[in-house]
Amino acid sequence: MEKKKVFITDTILRDAHQSQAATRMRLEEMLPVLEQLDDIGYYSLEAWGGATFDSCLRYLNEDPWDRLRTLKKYLKKTPIQMLLRGQNLLGYRHYSDDVVEKFVAKSIENGIGVVRVFDALNDKRNLETAVKAIKKYGGICETAISYTESPVHTMDYFVNLAKDFESMGADNICIKDMANLLLPFEAYKLVSALKQKLNPQTKIHLHTHNTTGTGDMVNLMAIQAGVDIVDTALSPLGNGTAQPATEPLVATLKGTQYDTGIEIAKLLPIVEHFKGVAARLKKDGFLSDKVTGVDVNTLIYQVPGGMLSNLISQLDKMGKSDKLMECLAEVPNVRKDCGYPPLVTPSSQIVGTQAVMNVIAGERYKMVTKETKDLFAGKYGRLPAPLNEEVAKKVLGDIQPITYRPADDLKPEFEGFKAELQAKGYYEKEEDVLSYAVFEQVAENFFKWRKAQKQGVDKDLASDKNGVYPV
Repeated sequence: MEKKKVFITDTILRDAHQSQAATRMRLEEMLPVLEQLDDIGYYSLEAWGGATFDSCLRYLNEDPWDRLRTLKKYLKKTPIQMLLRGQNLLGYRHYSDDVVEKFVAKSIENGIGVVRVFDALNDKRNLETAVKAIKKYGGICETAISYTESPVHTMDYFVNLAKDFESMGADNICIKDMANLLLPFEAYKLVSALKQKLNPQTKIHLHTHNTTGTGDMVNLMAIQAGVDIVDTALSPLGNGTAQPATEPLVATLKGTQYDTGIEIAKLLPIVEHFKGVAARLKKDGFLSDKVTGVDVNTLIYQVPGGMLSNLISQLDKMGKSDKLMECLAEVPNVRKDCGYPPLVTPSSQIVGTQAVMNVIAGERYKMVTKETKDLFAGKYGRLPAPLNEEVAKKVLGDIQPITYRPADDLKPEFEGFKAELQAKGYYEKEEDVLSYAVFEQVAENFFKWRKAQKQGVDKDLASDKNGVYPV
């Protein structure tokens, strides 16, 4: 029996609470168990990037860079992993190459070991700058395939994309199944195909969720196909819209050729700690029973959990909750019209909002958001399939879509952001410029609060009328 140890990345410090509890876990709630987590034997701990950056600044009165440095102080053996949206970094637009390179450099300098980088459209041009920077500054580069289903997203499509990523310099290839659409037998086929075509030293890393209740089976089938690493989350914030729970998988693989080498006894006190954190999140209204159960709607409508919540919220605000099923039925139509983009940030929000507008207006594309227009115009990148020409004419008029990399239009921005921040009196370090570049108003509000704290001024007195301070 050939030994094939499976490695685990635990997401308890990032995606688990982002998926279930609006990214509201505080650093102080992580600190008591960081040394224990470091001693488990994980491949990595996903603890930064994604929405943690925004949440730290906007809601938690934390500098995300300080959080990263503190995590690194305690996590001495286990690499810290982050999620990066390629040319979008952690924001919702493309940033200039100098800002992307500086962000990657500072992330690695402050403690990041593994950078998982993806593009919502799987446009490899939007990953080039980030990948080069990750390699330049000594990080492990894990490029992610945004997994989805459509007539163009075939097995060959995914394998060829992975080969392209590998040739760009990727150390690992991640299958990023953000909507829990990848089913167990398809996972087996996909991992098998990737294993046949990629170099033996390239690790394959699977990321799925358990929204539809299939996540454990997806992981197990992928493991039997030869996957190297899987994402799980410790059970107090595992399952549901988060990743499958860690402990059951460790127990399942114990004593087999895939044994993770992790001791369940070492996990138990950490699990008890996070039960307390989950209880606090529930008490404060951030953790709902709705996100911990099984919901097969994702398989029917291919709408990720976060996107579904957003649709419901939009319709509630308009007093049109009765239109939900019509909007869900319209989502696949809009997605087809704009070339089958995977439904992940920001394309999920763009497609969802346009579907709502089509239904509410009573006429398709009578009203069009700026983001929809930009998606059709190529400003987010190359779409996987051709546009619906008739719809494109209605959306774009005489505008010709661009065919080059969108960031080619951007001049260097870092020094301009730095000058702005210095002029406002908030500059302390280069990392502040990056926070400001990605989340301008949110970061500025945080800097106001930070300055007031240092001067011993009550934050309420320091606030201006328009200031929105983190709470």
